[in-house]
Order: sequence, then structure tokens, then C-alpha cells
Amino acid sequence: MKRVYMDYASTTPVDERVVEAMLPYFREYFGNPSSLHSYGTKTREVIEVSRKRVADLISAEENEILFTSGGTEADNLAIRGIAHVNKDKKKLEGPHIITSSIEHPAVLETCKDLEKEGFEVKYLDVNRYGVVDLKQLQTSISEGTFLISVMFANNEIGTIEPIEEIGKIAREHNVLFHTDAVQAIGKVDIDVKKLNIDLLSISSHKIYGPKGVGALFVREGIKLKPILTGGGHEKGLRSGTENVPGIVGFGEACKIVKERMERDIEHMQKLRDRLIEGVLNNIEESYLNGHPEKRLVNNAHFRFTAIEGESLILSLDERGIAASTGSACSSKKLKPSHVLLAIGLSPVEAHGSLRLTLGRYNTQDDVDYVLEVLPEVVNKLREMSPLWNRS
Repeated sequence: MKRVYMDYASTTPVDERVVEAMLPYFREYFGNPSSLHSYGTKTREVIEVSRKRVADLISAEENEILFTSGGTEADNLAIRGIAHVNKDKKKLEGPHIITSSIEHPAVLETCKDLEKEGFEVKYLDVNRYGVVDLKQLQTSISEGTFLISVMFANNEIGTIEPIEEIGKIAREHNVLFHTDAVQAIGKVDIDVKKLNIDLLSISSHKIYGPKGVGALFVREGIKLKPILTGGGHEKGLRSGTENVPGIVGFGEACKIVKERMERDIEHMQKLRDRLIEGVLNNIEESYLNGHPEKRLVNNAHFRFTAIEGESLILSLDERGIAASTGSACSSKKLKPSHVLLAIGLSPVEAHGSLRLTLGRYNTQDDVDYVLEVLPEVVNKLREMSPLWNRS
């Protein structure tokens, strides 16, 4: 049976070159970077090499990169860190943190926790494509607003937000701007300076690096209160002995992504367009979720009338196709996606969705196999569904 992996938005396989770069730092160069002897010096130096590679990928400065355990910690550090520095401002009138209604749980749950502490949060609406309302953003900014956090691209439907416009609005109002760019890195050319981004979250395992490592870009001069305290690593903002092999792998993955981004984007977009066209033209009552043009080059998110998403995923898996209904981080929650509800879908429509996300190693044969199998699976499930009656 042919096997096809189309769940690159949840995680990517580690590039062989990344694995090779990491291996020496498990046994040969295993020193603690905080140690003064040569073992520590060696690992400390390689961390700084990786830091520069991460910075280069987003056109940042080397000293503006903090290593974390992944995107979730980076989001938490950015939002909590800024909020707790600005805690005295929460007495001012108006919403103080502005975010969108379709953020990743790492942002939404953090904001909900901060509301319990007395902070006010404004959740921006999105249109049917998942694009935030810029007019609402403008009118939501008040004297007490200190942070705007809007994701670069949505992890479920793939819509790319108007980041440049949001950055401009934030800068004009002297408000800090954070973006979760976990899904966008490697698929969009990002320049934090040109986009007026103050804080940006990245995760290694979305760009063919190892799991358990990520980074937060913090523009020079911005103050954060750490959420982890201890030995004062990462300029006192992220205590804990550094994950040296992971950081090395992350740096190598960033280097590779930067070198081949243009080629990867062209490859994934070609496959994505073929996939979308094939599904919409060959499956009755199939629809594309998200923006038809302003979307990630690797994202194809569909919904099908009279189909239950989890059954679709399991049926595809039996035919060797790995896919998802939405975010892997919330796939165990058997409730409609908050993203799909926010763009106006009913709970029934939301449950009938399928996310296919492509990557560097997918081929045209993979896409053609999915286009062969998916209509068969959808038709079979519809035959068993009381919601599908076309007789």
C-alpha cells in the first residue's frame, strides 16, 4: 500500500543533514554551555552560531533571539512577559491586549489566564476567509493597550493575515506587536524590521528540525518578565540548561530553509494548487476553507457536506494517507474548531473538514494518489450518512 504524509502543519520529518549536525552534541561535545572549561566553551560557541542562523532567517539581529522549548513557550513568554511588565496599566480604561478569535491555543489560553488576573483582552473578529478586521483593530486600541498579538498565518485554514498593515497600526499607536509565525516560517519570506514586528514565535519541528526547541524574537530594547526563573540563562529571560543538540538542529534547519526557501515555495504551491483543483472539481459539495489566494503555499483545507471529519481521517489512514481535521495540538478535543466557527461555519459544517498540508518531500504522485482515494472515501462515508440523500 502506498503511504502519503500530508500533515506537515502538525510536524515535519527531521532533515538528514539536521540529524548529522546534531549527533556530535549528544556524546562528543556534551558540555554544559554555562561551564567555564573547554567542554562548555565548545557548546556555548555552537549555540551562538545557531542563534545567528535563526536571526538570519527573519532578518533579525543575533542578540534578539531567545531559545525556548517550542512555539507554545515562545507565545507564553511573549504575552505573559509583556503583560506582567505592564501590569500597572491594567487600571486604565479599555482593552489592553488585542488578539484575534482564531489564534492558536498557546495564545488564546494564555490570554484567558491573563483575564483571570485582571487584564482585559479584546478578541478581534475575522471574515469568512479568516482575515482579521483592521477597522475593528483600529477602534479597539485605547490608552491602556500595550500589546497586539495576531498570528502570521492560521495553522488550520492557512490564511495569511495582513501582518504589514497590523505592524504599521501598532507602530503608529506605540503598541507592541507579537505574531505567532510558527506555520509561516519557511513558507513566507519574513523580515521583522520591514514588518514592524516586535516579538515573533518560531518552532523547530515545523521546518524539518527536532521537536522540543523553538525561539522567540524580541526586538532590542523591549523588556520582558521571565516566566521561568533559575540560573539566568538566555539573558535571564529563559532559565534552564540549554538543549544544545536541539538548538544545533534548529539552527541547521533554519540554514537549510533559508537556502532553499524559494525552491520549496514553488514546489509546494504547485502541488497545493493541483490538489485544490482536483478536490473541488471531482467531489460534489466540497468547499475550500480559508482565503483562496492569501494562504500558505502548502495548505489545502476543505469541508464536505454530510461527512464527519474524524471518520474521514481514519478512513484515509487505512488507505495510507496521513491527514488531519485541524490543529494537532487540539485534535483530542472532540468539539468544533474555534477557527471554523469564527469564520461562520455551523458546528456540523466544521466537523466535516479536512486539512491536507504539503511539505518538501511530497511529490505529484502523492497528490494524484490522494485525488484517487479521497473521492472514493467521501462517497463511501456518504452512503452510510443519514445526512446525505441524493436519491
